Amino acid sequence: MGTDKGMIKLHANTWAQTAVDKMASLNLKVLLSVNENQYNDYLSVFEEASLIKDNAELPVKGPLAGVLSIHVQYPSEDLFVLACDMPLMDTVMLNELLSKYHNQPNADAYIFTNDGEPEPLCAIYKAKGLAHIIDLLNAKELTRHSMKFMLEHLETFATSLKDEQKKYFRNFNAHAELNGL
Repeated sequence: MGTDKGMIKLHANTWAQTAVDKMASLNLKVLLSVNENQYNDYLSVFEEASLIKDNAELPVKGPLAGVLSIHVQYPSEDLFVLACDMPLMDTVMLNELLSKYHNQPNADAYIFTNDGEPEPLCAIYKAKGLAHIIDLLNAKELTRHSMKFMLEHLETFATSLKDEQKKYFRNFNAHAELNGL
């Protein structure tokens, strides 16, 4: 995209603010995961208390670093993750996922699948499962550092997306894809 997706504007808000607003509508505490390079830009828009910088001691990068960095700071909290580059996400989908979390208590992770592929960046991760991932990471047994690989090590409750729901998971990676938003 050539720029930080969270700072792209959709109507009056940045994509990050759009994601924050959707999560806040569920009456959840909302934190933003940012890397060192993003911190000052996000600090100009969000309160410092809502920003969690990637933990430099974790030997991972990208979304996994963000999720695990928040887990390290809040080890007893389950995390509801929503990537800011899904600006079309609907709160109906978020509520559906939250309902699965409440009604299926034995899983470590709650995700949607899109044509059989996991959507790990709109998901709920239990603290117990994330602690297991940290243990694997510390034992050097987490051989790949991706969200999808992490899911292979968790008891996951997956819900298949219906065709009409797939649009909410659209991820934008080029400016040309933004036409019409």
